Amino acid sequence: MRYQIKYKVWLEKDGEIIMGLGREKLLKEIEKKGSISKAAKELGISYKKAWSFLKAMEKRLGTKLVETKRGGEKGGGAVLTKEAKELIKEFEKLVKRFEGVKKRAEKNE
Repeated sequence: MRYQIKYKVWLEKDGEIIMGLGREKLLKEIEKKGSISKAAKELGISYKKAWSFLKAMEKRLGTKLVETKRGGEKGGGAVLTKEAKELIKEFEKLVKRFEGVKKRAEKNE
């Protein structure tokens, strides 16, 4: 019987999600766009939802992930902190390890 192996990877603390693929995409999009609202729009979620994801992640980790500037003539903006970039890097490493396990399991089926 031929089948596909599927999995989801996320990080939790005390049963609460810190990071998953969606939150990783959000952080990467904020880095690319320089804006939480532009990142949210690109991902098809509301600004409020994006903001709540960020605040929940920061609260659970106990560290700031995004530095924001208020709007004005030139508009606001957002940049990732060093901690956010490290979190993305660690999460990417973890996902790659799971991909390796999946590939080995598929070869042995």
